Amino acid sequence: MASTVGDEKPKSDVLGGSGNQSTSTSSDLEHYTSIGINEKALLRKLDLRLLPAVSVLYLLSFLDRSNVANARIEGLANDLGMTGNQYLTGLTLYFIGYVLFEIPCNIVLKRTTPRFWLPTLTIAWGIVATLMGVTQNLAGFFVVRFFLGATESGLFPGVVYYLSLWYKRSERQYRISVFFSAASLAGAFGGILAYGIAHMRNVGGYAGWRWIFILEGLLTIVVAFAAYFFISNYPNTTKWLSDDERSFIHERLKADSDATRDEHFTWQNVFTAFRDPKCWLYGLSFHTMSLPLYTLSLFLPSIIRDLGYTAANAQLLTIPPYALATILTVIFAIVSEKYHRRAPFIMFSSSLAIIGYIILIANSNPTKHPGVSYVGVFFAAAGIYPSTALVLSWPANNVSGQTKRATSNAMQISIGNLGAVLGTQLYRPATAPRYLLGHGFALGYLGCNIIVVGILWWVLSRENRRRDVIEGVAAAGYKNVTEEEEWKGDEDIRWRFTV
Repeated sequence: MASTVGDEKPKSDVLGGSGNQSTSTSSDLEHYTSIGINEKALLRKLDLRLLPAVSVLYLLSFLDRSNVANARIEGLANDLGMTGNQYLTGLTLYFIGYVLFEIPCNIVLKRTTPRFWLPTLTIAWGIVATLMGVTQNLAGFFVVRFFLGATESGLFPGVVYYLSLWYKRSERQYRISVFFSAASLAGAFGGILAYGIAHMRNVGGYAGWRWIFILEGLLTIVVAFAAYFFISNYPNTTKWLSDDERSFIHERLKADSDATRDEHFTWQNVFTAFRDPKCWLYGLSFHTMSLPLYTLSLFLPSIIRDLGYTAANAQLLTIPPYALATILTVIFAIVSEKYHRRAPFIMFSSSLAIIGYIILIANSNPTKHPGVSYVGVFFAAAGIYPSTALVLSWPANNVSGQTKRATSNAMQISIGNLGAVLGTQLYRPATAPRYLLGHGFALGYLGCNIIVVGILWWVLSRENRRRDVIEGVAAAGYKNVTEEEEWKGDEDIRWRFTV
């Protein structure tokens, strides 16, 4: 296999390279350019065919998991006879299901195909989400939330792995961030939809909150059936690419990563991820973001309502912070990609969120000064979403070996969502309207995120320097290794990590 590289500045003129590459690969790429294959045009084609499809699925996923926050202020808890703490338990069960089924779902994806597995998952959670609208008691609420987490668990890590088989390392972070921006977009759409759907109260004898679940769940099912036709599999089997385009994609990935390897599933490759300390640090970096991420998305309507607004106005006031978060997520992705850095932008973005929570905590009388707390919400959303997108895209850049990367992605989400499990218990009704317990934990977690990301930055930089020294010592007699069996993934001395 050709030498695999990072996304530092090139040491050679090979497309996407930043290390020693085989000259035959360079010649192959130049051949496709000479016959009229335009790389930028091809990338635009891939973006238009791949990103909207998976982003729509993730938007629906985040909408179906977080619309419970909109339903709550429309009377969900009262109608089902739930106490505030029982409602929080239901939120926790979602993440328990999510964590338990995360890695198994990615293993199933590896052993099937994206076109089959991603739409099938979407149908499954769409059915579960719809059933939430006809739940009659507390036990039903608990069961549905658990299985909603179980069925949604495979989408995000599955899509991250899927995109890694289409794009070069240096191209993945921006695409994953754009894909993740659907989460904040879902928050904005959720507010708009909840505001409109809630006016259907008493239609068919159903409360407005029931229609929120039913209509949004049915929408998910309809889109999922269509997804069997608009989700693609892999480059070598896709019909909307020409033979030359398939070959060009194969060569550019071969020059950059492991995406073209015919890697068979083995449990040994799964355990390789568990033995790598860096994979655990990626998980911890998301763990420290998941608590503020999910507490904000699950409790924002309640936080705003408790500032003194009506339920209807609270639904609408959730839209601007999410809209700002969506815009900044894309901007941070572009700038981070331009400078080929992740850690400093994550730390800066998390600092913005810290400012937001300091404002929220410092406002001693939120109902008297609601505007101050609302400004804090803007800072929190503006920092949390861009930072989370960058954190989640990091392993896709840095983990080599298809099964190891799929496992690492699932590990990151599983470890991360343990933070969400804790977060769902923090915003207790007794602490309203200041919610000092929840805001305080979010603030502390964001501070820990900066520390973890700083450690990971140091670890990756040190390993890059160590490999530079080893390659420098051996440079005089070094020759590229092209035999497939000699490639060692991200443990290979030629691999460089994105910091």
